[in-house]
Amino acid sequence: MFSPQTKLKLDKWIAHFLVVLMALMVLNVTWQVVSRYVFQSPSSFTDELSRYMLIWVGMLGAAYVAGKNEHLAIDILLTKLEEKAQDKLMILINCCILIFAVVVMFIGGSNLVYLTFILEQKSAVLQIPLAYIYGIIPFSGLLVIYYQVVSIKFLTTLKSAV
Repeated sequence: MFSPQTKLKLDKWIAHFLVVLMALMVLNVTWQVVSRYVFQSPSSFTDELSRYMLIWVGMLGAAYVAGKNEHLAIDILLTKLEEKAQDKLMILINCCILIFAVVVMFIGGSNLVYLTFILEQKSAVLQIPLAYIYGIIPFSGLLVIYYQVVSIKFLTTLKSAV
């Protein structure tokens, strides 16, 4: 489950899904522009749909980048440390990211989804339950948790092998 092959398959799936989602978002926004300026009758759903697609792209993109370990980081301290200390610091950083993903993204996101589901909140134009839209938050949290566990496992096995 935490093998490099599984991680690579998951990376590939997320990357393809993000490409499709971005392409659909471009088509959606293009339709908005065409309907507004060519047909003089702006589409009513495209603005809301593009907003929700952006939420999904942002959350899944953040999980994908965390999995690739390419997220925004200030590495001044990391570059000044010796290799063993760098590994320890990376484990600490991954643990902090893991805690954030569990508490904020998974637990907090799950509470948000539960609340919007119970309150039966729906989007204004599309009438989609907002729980479906916000469901990407705990899902992305699970992805970040998975990626951090894989990274910590790799760093600890690397450290014990040396």
